[in-house]
Amino acid sequence: MPKNKLAFYPGHSLLLRSLGVMKAIIETQGQQLIVHEGDIVFVSRYVGSKAGDVINLDKVLFVGEGLDAKVGMPYVNGAVVKAMLLENKRGKKVFVFKKKRRQGYERRRGHRQELSVIKIESITV
Repeated sequence: MPKNKLAFYPGHSLLLRSLGVMKAIIETQGQQLIVHEGDIVFVSRYVGSKAGDVINLDKVLFVGEGLDAKVGMPYVNGAVVKAMLLENKRGKKVFVFKKKRRQGYERRRGHRQELSVIKIESITV
């Protein structure tokens, strides 16, 4: 369990908004994620990086809260989300099972996704 328990609290978005923590929608490795400062997020692995590296995510689609919000077309100019790579790991094993009835054909194949665990350090515009 990570040190920041707010990242896994079901209503953490409402709680963080009341605390005045900035929100951003980022795009990284083909995924769009809603993040707040201090969140811990699982994303596809950053190749060639190791624990402790700082990652600058400059593909920010939306940043801010309320009337201060800025929406990019497609990205917000000058907005950067800084994240620290906590660890590289592998996800749960997923089994793919194929079968054709009455043919004696059965195939079982497993797959584990390569993941990076990142912590959002800061959101700047």
